[in-house]
Amino acid sequence: MPAYGIPRRSFTLQVNQLAPVGWRRGLFRIWLLVSAGWIMSWAIYLIMGALEGKFTNFFAIPIVLFGPPVALLLFGKAARWAFRGFQVVEHSVTT
Repeated sequence: MPAYGIPRRSFTLQVNQLAPVGWRRGLFRIWLLVSAGWIMSWAIYLIMGALEGKFTNFFAIPIVLFGPPVALLLFGKAARWAFRGFQVVEHSVTT
């Protein structure tokens, strides 16, 4: 008796059929989200402080808003460069 509705394929996941992961694009998107959250939170804090009259140093605003996200981006690029140093490069040797 045929088994209707049951697929005729195997459910075991083949190692060579795993989906590739876009680490570079994914980490860049996470960095964008974290940076946007950082900038929005500090912007709200600085606006609230300005409304109360507490904040008077306007030169610190760009450093507080954009300094840590840029530093995190540079750290990520440096970490990528460092981890690329561990990859084995196969050269084609012709004799």
